[in-house]
Amino acid sequence: QALGERYAETLAAHHALLRACFEKHHGRIVDTQGDSFFVAFPRALDAVRAAIEAQHALAAHAWGEGIMVRVRMGLHTGEPRAQGERYVGLDVHRAARIGAAGHGGQILLSETTFALIQNDLPREIQIRDLGKQRLKDFDAPASLYQIVCADLPSDFPPLKTLDARPHNLAASMSSFIGRERELAALTRALPTARLLTLIGVGGAGKTRLALQFAEKCLDAFPDGVWFIELARLNDAALIPQLIASALGVRDESGDLAQTLKNFLARRQALLVFDNCEHLIDGAAQWAETLLRAAPQLKIVATSREGLNLAGEQIFHVSSLPLPDATHTVSAATLLQSDAAHLFVERATAANDHFRVTEQNAPLIAQICRRLDGIPLALELAAARTKALSVEQIAARLDDLFRLLTGGSRAALPRQQTLAAAIDWSYALLSQPERLLLQRLSVFAGGWTLEAAEQVCGEPLSTNSNPSRITDVLDLLTQLVNKSLVVAEPAADGTTRYRFLETIRQFARYRLYEAEAVQAVSDKHLDFFVAFAETARVELRGPQQSAWLERLDAEHDNLRAALTWALAENPTRAAQALRLTGALWMYWDVRGYFQEGLQWCERALAASDAENSARVQTIFGACGFVVRLGNLERALTWLDAALALARKIGDARNTAEAALAVGFFALLADDMPRADTLLAEALARFEALGDPSDIGRALGPFAERARRQNDYARAAEGYAKSLALFRQAGDLRESAGALNNLANVVSAQGAWTDARLYAREGLELYTALADKHGIATSQRELGRVAFAQGDLAAAHQLLEASRALFQEMGDATCLLETNLVCAALLDAEGANAPAIELAWQIIHAAQALGEASAIPAAKNILARAALRQGELERARQCVREALQDESVARDALTENALLETAARLAMAQNDFARAAQLLGAAHAQREKMGLPRAPREHAEMEALRETLRVQLGENFLALWQEGRALSAARAKTLALGSCKFPTS
Repeated sequence: QALGERYAETLAAHHALLRACFEKHHGRIVDTQGDSFFVAFPRALDAVRAAIEAQHALAAHAWGEGIMVRVRMGLHTGEPRAQGERYVGLDVHRAARIGAAGHGGQILLSETTFALIQNDLPREIQIRDLGKQRLKDFDAPASLYQIVCADLPSDFPPLKTLDARPHNLAASMSSFIGRERELAALTRALPTARLLTLIGVGGAGKTRLALQFAEKCLDAFPDGVWFIELARLNDAALIPQLIASALGVRDESGDLAQTLKNFLARRQALLVFDNCEHLIDGAAQWAETLLRAAPQLKIVATSREGLNLAGEQIFHVSSLPLPDATHTVSAATLLQSDAAHLFVERATAANDHFRVTEQNAPLIAQICRRLDGIPLALELAAARTKALSVEQIAARLDDLFRLLTGGSRAALPRQQTLAAAIDWSYALLSQPERLLLQRLSVFAGGWTLEAAEQVCGEPLSTNSNPSRITDVLDLLTQLVNKSLVVAEPAADGTTRYRFLETIRQFARYRLYEAEAVQAVSDKHLDFFVAFAETARVELRGPQQSAWLERLDAEHDNLRAALTWALAENPTRAAQALRLTGALWMYWDVRGYFQEGLQWCERALAASDAENSARVQTIFGACGFVVRLGNLERALTWLDAALALARKIGDARNTAEAALAVGFFALLADDMPRADTLLAEALARFEALGDPSDIGRALGPFAERARRQNDYARAAEGYAKSLALFRQAGDLRESAGALNNLANVVSAQGAWTDARLYAREGLELYTALADKHGIATSQRELGRVAFAQGDLAAAHQLLEASRALFQEMGDATCLLETNLVCAALLDAEGANAPAIELAWQIIHAAQALGEASAIPAAKNILARAALRQGELERARQCVREALQDESVARDALTENALLETAARLAMAQNDFARAAQLLGAAHAQREKMGLPRAPREHAEMEALRETLRVQLGENFLALWQEGRALSAARAKTLALGSCKFPTS
């Protein structure tokens, strides 16, 4: 009690001191909220002077032992609207947000205020530019400034804006009103609760409250606050992919659940699961799974019912507080109610001429009461002030309440009220507007005008509602104006439209009532099949980047179309094949390997159609299983695709399949089959005449040259492919050719050219947001940096590459990057991490069937063993690597093993054998035209100098003997250093 009294005395003194400073400079307090003052000044300079004087007064006041009072202040200049004794509008809200961004003792200015006062400040007052900051509830970043004055603190922590912590919370386009009690309760519960569930009727403001609470929690979660919008999904199986997308996690090793658990296990993060009701079981399962795996994770969920999990704390989100019904409401007292405050704020935004008067204040209070203070209902009603007076709105609500009294007695009154609010808006629509609203409910995640015109504008093949909508644009504009549809700018400069979820559900119900769901869903499916097939063609052309963005925007619609096509109706299964056949390249670019594979497998199982779409879907499935490390399964599918393409006489897909099967045959050293199929693919593509296809067909021939150690011919082949890709405007294939060129010219010692090629490839992949390509380019740049001795840059690039491949779950490409990383660790003499990574490579290679990686890994193990003096282990590793059949297909690894065998011979004092082995390795590199990197060259020179000292005049003769050895005899000599009998 004594502490409470002391606090109250301090608070009263603090208020009195501030009021005195404000009044001295003509300031008028126009509102108070908790400990916050909203003060109006006639001039910006008066506000600055009052703020500085108040801070000096607070600092100088004798507060008593152990007490310190700090006040943060935000100044903004604008034109708020007077409502009684209060001001409302975005300028007031912006001032509040500026103040909230600061720290005790700090004075912040908006850019508007700064512009007005900068030339009038006395010399002792300075302004510090704090840069662009993203304020809560505002979309565009704003410039903020700080007053710096003698005798006042000037250094503060970073501003408490949305940029301070990682998150994906979207900026709100309107102010947040009320809910102080709910926010306080949630804040009190957060330290001990793991799962907080906000429940209430649709439109009660659960999502907005959850977002506001999440914003308040940003500083409490160093690993981020992440919003998961489940309303976009209609299939619980896609929940993990949505969570992964929000967190920036992609399919890893085919087990997304484990990937998510591992990612969150040690992170202190907050997830917001929004709109769980339609996927309640799936949402509950994933909430429990992640909470069990991550001790520091917390989840806030919004739903119409609880998730029914142990430890769940449920918060009922009730209506906003209403105007007092026991007294006559005046214009001055109306805004004391949060419900009325919300209505007036939204009405003022909708209609520049709207004002609260003594005549309409009681009617506004009546509207708020009749709508039970439900935020969505209030906002819909306020939006109607564009066309109706408050008196007309109140009269129409009265009519609708009477109409809806015959609803289910089991339904909550607020549910009936919300239905009345939405039904009321629906009743105000013309018949064509109603029809469009119904049909638009088929879209998921929004739509374009073109999609609305083609899906909703044509007559439907249903007797219940065959009407044709003639002017979709005009009707859609009307729906936007009436706040039933949201219009937002799209990335390509056009407009994109979406529903609020509650409105979408209402419109969907009306579509079912009209018995038109099947007809509209079929139209939706047809549109997105055509869209996807157009996109597949464009993804090979110069508009790749733009079409990838369009596919991103429509991904939820494409998922919905696939779900509909695969929903127990075999007549639509062929459409599913067309979709998967067209979309697999997009899924590959974006790294959606697991999801893409699931869709392809479901489509292949649902339809037995033997057509081009089936062949393309098999191609996609093969690509995904290769990424995920199942080469054997891919080969089986590819053989089937080639047979089917031949059977149906599809020339282009036959060429595609022949190219893929031929390339796999090349990798497996089945040269007769590779020659036949690759030649067929090239001939077919040349006949079709597409430069990009011809360039892809030439790629395996360049790869074959590289595998035969003819790097000059390989470089020539990749350069020719690159020219064809550029001719076609195919950015992705151009980037791939550039990476291949970087790889082969780097081996030839042209490191400057290699860096230029890989950097250009990285730029192209970055423009396409192609994570897989970006990771590949980073690996090649890391390889070049390693060769040139820039080990710090090599580490940075290679770790970035590894992280992306791990995120996408691409085990095969991760294996190749790990090989370069292990070689780098070996070069640095980092034995323990080099050994650990080498064993990881061996195990992964065995699991993937990639035997060619094993000899290189064992060479790294051998070198580490030599540094540790473990000669027997080194002998075993070199022996096993040299006897591995795959080493014959990798000349650089075989050459490196000769050098390691030479080091082993030196360690055993067999200096003559060492000189011969080094001579053989040197001659082989000369023959292949593959110089050593500067770092490697220095190492070899040091070894040669050691041998010269040990062997004297015999060194040169032994070196020349080694140079004359054949590859087979050099290998036998190396095995001899391992004391292993040769046959």
